[in-house]
Amino acid sequence: MTTFNWTKQGETLSHKNASKEFGLTEQEIFEGIKQGKLQYQISYAHGNPYYKLLRMEVLAFVEDMHGSQYLEEQKISHQLKTITREINSLKIKLATLEKQRIELINRQKNKVDPKVNT
Repeated sequence: MTTFNWTKQGETLSHKNASKEFGLTEQEIFEGIKQGKLQYQISYAHGNPYYKLLRMEVLAFVEDMHGSQYLEEQKISHQLKTITREINSLKIKLATLEKQRIELINRQKNKVDPKVNT
């Protein structure tokens, strides 16, 4: 096993994120750990433990288990989910901004109209 920088951003991911991103089950991840194919560190978030894995090792592990075509399909699927989530978030933000804009226009008209009528 090679030693990577565990603190470098983007080089590690949790076992939960590895499951989501690469379509692995937790059981498959734990088997990879037992077989020595995946290095891990135990970390804590809000008092809850999780396994921190090296992204490059997870990629190699998925490719060994399922093949490169599966890995590519999972990458595309994950990217689509991420983009869809971002689009939906932006739609909600846009709707909120449009609502605020309409309210401001109406407030502006209400302040201008009384002056014109007098």
